[in-house]
Amino acid sequence: MQMIKKLEQTWRWYGPADSVSLQDIKQAGATGIVTALHHIPHGDVWPLQDIRERRAEIEAAGLTWSVVESLPVHEAIKTRRPDAEQYLDNYRQSLRNLSQEGIKTVCYNFMPVLDWTRTQLDLQMKDGSKALYFNWNDLAVFDLFVLKRAGAEQDYSEEIKEEAEKRFDVYTQQQIELLNSNILMGIPGERSIELDELRESIREYGAIGFDGLRRNLIWFLSAIADVCEESGIRMTIHPDDPPYPILGLPRIASSKEDLLYIIRELDKPFNGICFCTGSLGAGVSNDIPAIFDAVKERVYFAHLRNVKKDDQGNFFEADHLDGDVNMYTLMNALTAENQRRDQAIPFRPDHGHQMLDDLQKTTAPGYSAIGRLRGLAELRGLELGILGQ
Repeated sequence: MQMIKKLEQTWRWYGPADSVSLQDIKQAGATGIVTALHHIPHGDVWPLQDIRERRAEIEAAGLTWSVVESLPVHEAIKTRRPDAEQYLDNYRQSLRNLSQEGIKTVCYNFMPVLDWTRTQLDLQMKDGSKALYFNWNDLAVFDLFVLKRAGAEQDYSEEIKEEAEKRFDVYTQQQIELLNSNILMGIPGERSIELDELRESIREYGAIGFDGLRRNLIWFLSAIADVCEESGIRMTIHPDDPPYPILGLPRIASSKEDLLYIIRELDKPFNGICFCTGSLGAGVSNDIPAIFDAVKERVYFAHLRNVKKDDQGNFFEADHLDGDVNMYTLMNALTAENQRRDQAIPFRPDHGHQMLDDLQKTTAPGYSAIGRLRGLAELRGLELGILGQ
């Protein structure tokens, strides 16, 4: 009789400064930790000793460091600047150091400048909890009237431009500053982006374009291929979030076609996908089960969250089992794929509503404890139901 294998339940942890402790995570029922060395500047080598100390801290709590999220790809690599080779050397050494400590799955993204982008971090739900929200009208307010990007008018419909102007006319200075902060926010524990830096990057990426950025990604993966293959590292690219070009910046990991290009253009087993149902689910034309079916053999890590969107592409992050993504269908496919693996696929409940006691706490947006606890419990129950456990 074949043994039924369960997915590995993991949890993103922002390190010792995270308001959610390793003990909290253990009580939530996760066994694996997804984390990074956020104190190391982007592009620097992750020292072996720092990796060893972080791993020891996680293991002392009875948990396992399962996935690195993320080992950032420096902008010099994404843009293939003249100094990129030094950053490639550093990246390769960081991979070797991680492998030496037994950490073999690395999540990364190739989004220009900004990581995931939202226009509001506290959209109130009917039940009083708060969710992350992306609204094109507010992005246009920022783009047209704050950033004042050249040519931005061409990227929005007349309806959005009119609404953006109305909003800008009535927004207070405090509201504008909050919008700026939300859009320019960096990873917790790391710095945010500055306006002038963003303007320069938009100019630089404008010259690179969609095709150029795709070539740069394959160049990067080719440059680290030998190290990954020698060390047993599996790279997993995170889809763009949201899965659209924004602020004049190209996006190259937003659709089934994009992901298939990435894994076929450099067709090596180390070159994998982090399957994020929320990021891909925000795409109006994305069929999540069909995308998973197309790339499932290269899915080495999964982010499970849900979104509800409108026809314009505005979306908020819904409860994990209540959104536009059919989580049952996706989980059914994911668990079936997991049965074919020698090693369990790690997943984590991605984001979560700020709710209950966490409404009174300061937490990383999307990463409070209780919303993710609820999400993990729901996803765990869904998996067990599918497996007949």
